Amino acid sequence: MPQILRRFRRLARAAPALSVTFHTILDEVVIPYGEVLGRAGRLRLLGAAAVLAENLRAWTLANSIYSYLRQLQRRKPVHVITHTRRDMRLLRDVHRLADVHHHPLAFVPPEDAAAIRAAATPDAFPILKRLPPGVRLVGTFGFLSPYKGFETAVEALRYLPPDHHLLIFGGVHPQAIARHQPRDAYIGKLLAKGRIGQTVIDELREGGAASLALDASARELLARHPQDLHDRLHFMGVLDDSQFMTAMALCDTVVLPYLEVGQSSSGPIAMAVDMGCRVIASRTRAFLQFARYHPERVEFFDIGNFAELARRIEAGPPPPSGRPQTHDTRSNAALYLKVSLPPGMVAPEPATPDAQATSLQPAAILG
Repeated sequence: MPQILRRFRRLARAAPALSVTFHTILDEVVIPYGEVLGRAGRLRLLGAAAVLAENLRAWTLANSIYSYLRQLQRRKPVHVITHTRRDMRLLRDVHRLADVHHHPLAFVPPEDAAAIRAAATPDAFPILKRLPPGVRLVGTFGFLSPYKGFETAVEALRYLPPDHHLLIFGGVHPQAIARHQPRDAYIGKLLAKGRIGQTVIDELREGGAASLALDASARELLARHPQDLHDRLHFMGVLDDSQFMTAMALCDTVVLPYLEVGQSSSGPIAMAVDMGCRVIASRTRAFLQFARYHPERVEFFDIGNFAELARRIEAGPPPPSGRPQTHDTRSNAALYLKVSLPPGMVAPEPATPDAQATSLQPAAILG
């Protein structure tokens, strides 16, 4: 943490004018004293200390940055941009930061989205070319991490008709690749949830069966678990930005079953809405706040409720509302120009539609 603060202060101090965008607001750090005391009471002192230290670290990091920005705002232009109106009010009213603005993430200009959709074909992905015609594609997107909740989508797949296939676009984050680890723990969890590579014998053993007396023919019969989803669950790997958007265009439904982790926004949901996809997302605070900028564009289900998710996917999308999209790359670029230009200077009109897109690149869109 000291290194983070030191680097941030150096950059902020050197800039004659500064714009800071917050992807995550760490303000809502509440020390879980009940959990800390509970661990300590069970003599799990190291665990109690770890919980306390992690929360204190987050609280210190957030408040140190906020207080430093307040100091800088007294000496030079410092603009603050959040991804939600809620976060804007928090920084403005609670932390007393001035010149705070808000705009949701936006990556794909409308013209680019239309062009990608028109050109998208399954030929871009060899796995998709092998699927039978007429299948329904359900896509999840993001680095493979427990907070993404992809196992909820895997479980929902069991309750969907056989023509529905689940595509997991993403891989293990480079920073999470461990030495000498034969298989990432979360990948193992997804495989187990899909019963891929398992047999009924494995399930009986997991259930504590004392002994199994099976002849050779029975063993062959039970070589593959009857609930094995290998033919309908497809790991599509890590994509670059253009492939990411093409993949979304090919999916009938984009599902984002994330857990609540306190983030302010998510790249995949912004890109899916930009691409005009049907989006079903878990009811996290970040997704609920994002949907305020895009009314009737996001369907919700409760976190972990695979039965509700399956029903929503099978039911099909609701009728289109016809409401225009008011927040996109153009409005995002206009906001950054507004806060960055000197007073009285008007931003020039872009010569082409492509020039209207913000110069900010979709870094970490899998986050």
